[in-house]
Amino acid sequence: MIDVRSFDHIAIAVSDLRRAAHLYAEVLGGELVRGADDLELGIRTMQFKLPPGIKVELLTPIGDSYLARYIAKHGEGFHHATIFVADLAAAIAELQSEGFELIDIDDSMDTWQEAFVRPSSGFGALLQLVSTVLDWAVPIDGLTVEGILAGEWRWMNNTCVRHADVEREGITSVRPPKKFVDR
Repeated sequence: MIDVRSFDHIAIAVSDLRRAAHLYAEVLGGELVRGADDLELGIRTMQFKLPPGIKVELLTPIGDSYLARYIAKHGEGFHHATIFVADLAAAIAELQSEGFELIDIDDSMDTWQEAFVRPSSGFGALLQLVSTVLDWAVPIDGLTVEGILAGEWRWMNNTCVRHADVEREGITSVRPPKKFVDR
């Protein structure tokens, strides 16, 4: 059996991030904990923590990206669920031994290792399994919905960083390109 640490979040693909953020933050009372632009993937995200601690991640495309094509094909709605596991390699071995197909396995970073269960093996759901040492429950200082919508934040090495700091300090991503962006 896989050592599941937590069910971290569900991700929802949306076309209107401002309106979706209004629902999850202002109407449902969610607390913004993460969010930024991932220029490599062509997406902008926001993650809200709702009582009793379940998180919802909103994903919207920036330009022509895999997510824009996903929304064009499937419409807005559920995109994936993220489950934190103690040991990704052990989880992969267990899933494969049980006949489940995995895609986009990336264990290249010390801080974030992931693999996805293909939707056809996940009963229609894309499941992201993650082993990480990062704490994704604590809000990022200074992060705001308006700042994210204005493109002031970037995802760099699985951390939200101000765009101004990325440029000033020359921060670069150490993450290899994701294979699924070309699907």
